[in-house]
Order: sequence, then structure tokens, then C-alpha cells
Amino acid sequence: MLIDDVKIKVKAGDGGSGAVGFSKVKMNLGPTGANGGSGGSVYIEGVPDLGALKLFRYKKELKAENGKNGRTKLDHGADGKDLILKVPVGVVAHNLSTGQNLEIVSIGQRLLIAKGGRGGRGNFEFRSSTNTSPKEFEQGFPGKECELRLELKLIADVGFIGLPNVGKSSLLNELTNAKSKVANYAFTTLDPNLGAYYELILADIPGIIEGASVGKGLGIKFLRHVERTKILFHFISAESPEPVKDYEIIRNELGVYNKELLDKPEYIFLSKADLLDKDEIKKKLNKLKKTGREVVPISIIDDKSVKRVEKILRDIIKQKY
Repeated sequence: MLIDDVKIKVKAGDGGSGAVGFSKVKMNLGPTGANGGSGGSVYIEGVPDLGALKLFRYKKELKAENGKNGRTKLDHGADGKDLILKVPVGVVAHNLSTGQNLEIVSIGQRLLIAKGGRGGRGNFEFRSSTNTSPKEFEQGFPGKECELRLELKLIADVGFIGLPNVGKSSLLNELTNAKSKVANYAFTTLDPNLGAYYELILADIPGIIEGASVGKGLGIKFLRHVERTKILFHFISAESPEPVKDYEIIRNELGVYNKELLDKPEYIFLSKADLLDKDEIKKKLNKLKKTGREVVPISIIDDKSVKRVEKILRDIIKQKY
């Protein structure tokens, strides 16, 4: 089950306290109390794993490491380790304590959620010409804390759409390091899967069926994720006896859910092309000419067709800049 909305409490580490100390070396007397280390901060960082929020299903309170106390002999306390929360790309972090909203839009992006407390000063920092033997020092300062709501709104450069069992997951696995479940039956993919092709995020949207927009099959649970994809890769199985009807079913469901989805750039692929001979593929392509769009036959066991898809992806990358 995809976890796409969780609430957690986070706290940054507290700063370590400063120390009080004095040198016992002749001709070098004076304060030697060092500063405390800063507390670790809390960050969120984008990863391609859509299931990353599962980690917070039961673990609701998380804390960064405190800074260490300062020591004598000017030995400053160590800083506490930062706490980095791995979240899926597309997560919006709603800070319920401050009202601030932060969004993760790319893999590796890191955002500060709660800053660690500053370490307190040791008595060495309080020395002066009129106070050569200070005993003053500071306690460490507390780290920030807040309550967060992490809401996943899938973001992808390219969304893979189509009826169930048309080869979307197989191609995603071929192009990226994704490990989507693949099997020869409908609804193998029950949750969206993400993969990274260089700087492009590819999303395998679970199979949409006729009536999905009114709750059939997996319903609109994942149709909403199509809204946040920039480009659509529409897959039609070469095994289908009615490829044009398959195409129209998906387009109709998208339009019923949100007409703006029909305006997104779209590429059409006749998948599993290795299962038919050349003449049969040609017939299917002729039928699909009724869509008024170019249709590219592909197979994950055909290097040439995979390279054609990669060329399209590289062209999309160029268009980003």
C-alpha cells in the first residue's frame, strides 16, 4: 500500500554547553574552556523511491543528534550529526508549526526543516583585559522542533500510461534502476513506480481501465498523479485486437477526469512488438494512424527500439534547457 500522507514530529539537536577551564602551565595562565558543538539539523531529501514514506508510518517522532559539550584545554565539543529524512520526489512538507510549505521537486534536493541549536561559549570566549579569569560560560541553545505533514504529490517529467499489462513497468526497468514488479497479468503494478533516466524522472502509473474516472479498477487514486507529469508516454499492447479502442479508452478517462490532461505532449508506443511478425505489426500501425499521431513499435528485447525511446528521452532533456 502506498503511503502518501503522514504526520511526524521532528526536533533538531540541542547545542552542547561551553566549558570552564584554566591553564595550569606557568607563564601561560588563563581560561581554556572551549565551546560546545552545534546540534544536528533536520533535513528532507528527495529520492526516487515512492515508498519512502512507509518509514514514518509508525515512527512518528524523530530527533537529530545533540552537540557535545565543550572541554577544557580549548577542546571544542563535536557537532551533532544531521538527521536527513528521505522522502519521495513530489513531497510537500507542510510545517504545521509555522505554516511554511516546502516542496521536493528533484532527486537529491535537500531542504532544511529544523536548524540545530548553537553550542554555548566556553569561558575562553569571555576573557578580556579587565577579566582575565572569567568563569562565565553558556549553556547550549535548544534546537528547533516542529510538526510536519508530508504529502506526496507525484512529480515526473514523463508519465507512462496505458491499460494494464502493456509493458510500462518492463520498459521503466530497462531504462532505469527501478525494480518494478513485472508479471503477465493485469494490475501487476498497484502503486506508481519512479525511475531516473539521467535528470529525467519517469513514472510508471498503474494501469487505467475504462471507468477509472468514476471509480472502477484502481479508480482515480492514480489518475491524479498524471496531472503532475509534463509528458505522457502512452503504451498500447501489440497483442490487442483493437488498438485504436484501447487508445480511445485511456484518452476518454483522462478527459473525463481533467480535460487539461489531453493537452499534454504525448508519445504513443506499440509495446510488445516482438510478439508479432512484421506484417501484423504493420497492420496494427496502419489502424493506429486514425489517431493522427506517430506510433513507435517497441520491444524491451530489441535494442534498436529501446534506443529509439532513449533518443526521444534525450530530446526531451535538450528541451529542458
